[in-house]
Amino acid sequence: MPAAAAARGPLLLLRRQPAPGLAVIRRSFSSPYSGMRCASAAAGGRERRSSPAYDGLLLDAGGTLLQLARPVAKTYASLGRRYGVSKREENIMEGFKRAFSASWPKTLRYQGDGRPFWRIVVAEATDCTDNDYFEEVYQYYAHGDAWRLPAGAYKMLRDLKNAGVKLAVVSNFDTRLRKLLKDLHVSDMFDAIVVSSEVGHEKPAPEIFKIALDQIGVEASKAVHVGDDETADKAGANAIGLECWLWGEDVKTFSEIQDRILTRLPQ
Repeated sequence: MPAAAAARGPLLLLRRQPAPGLAVIRRSFSSPYSGMRCASAAAGGRERRSSPAYDGLLLDAGGTLLQLARPVAKTYASLGRRYGVSKREENIMEGFKRAFSASWPKTLRYQGDGRPFWRIVVAEATDCTDNDYFEEVYQYYAHGDAWRLPAGAYKMLRDLKNAGVKLAVVSNFDTRLRKLLKDLHVSDMFDAIVVSSEVGHEKPAPEIFKIALDQIGVEASKAVHVGDDETADKAGANAIGLECWLWGEDVKTFSEIQDRILTRLPQ
């Protein structure tokens, strides 16, 4: 074979034989958008949007979001020993409840720091009017260590916030509340913190609920309030068309609250 032909031999063979896997390559390009359609459909399934059942959650503080780290009567008794408090814990608790159920002559029970009201409660519960004792009790409850969050509360707040639900505290409380929420690392979770001693209205007054709803920008019909008092929380909220779940009755865990709020509704 001439040298020129020998040199062209491999090229001729390549021309005569189809490229390996060419049919497979052709098939893969026969429908250039088929794979994209499949990927798009899968992505579309993942990205389908749905909305929570409620746009806003209002939460009571004391007795709902904030729970005592230990029983109030035990704290009053232990702190009162060096001040001469000798009442039994059950009797302290009776006096405590008696003070709370008594009518309050002023518009607000919690004015400013709440000391006038709490001074009466401590004296009624313990029969001790020593000012140093009262201040020790008062300061004890001004720190987060005296309180705790119920199981699942922090997770619920975090997950609802991530889901776009607006969150607010609506509480009959004194000026210590903001610090307590900060101590317990939840104050930044809330879009609004509405405290009766600051806004001049106490539950069940409709104004305090309206203030909270205005601050989070949610209508009453699209929000729910959770609290532990039949009159202050449920009757007050219902009066302005705001649904209310009673803590310990309608809902018993914060995971249950989360599940009910995040129940998906088709858009």
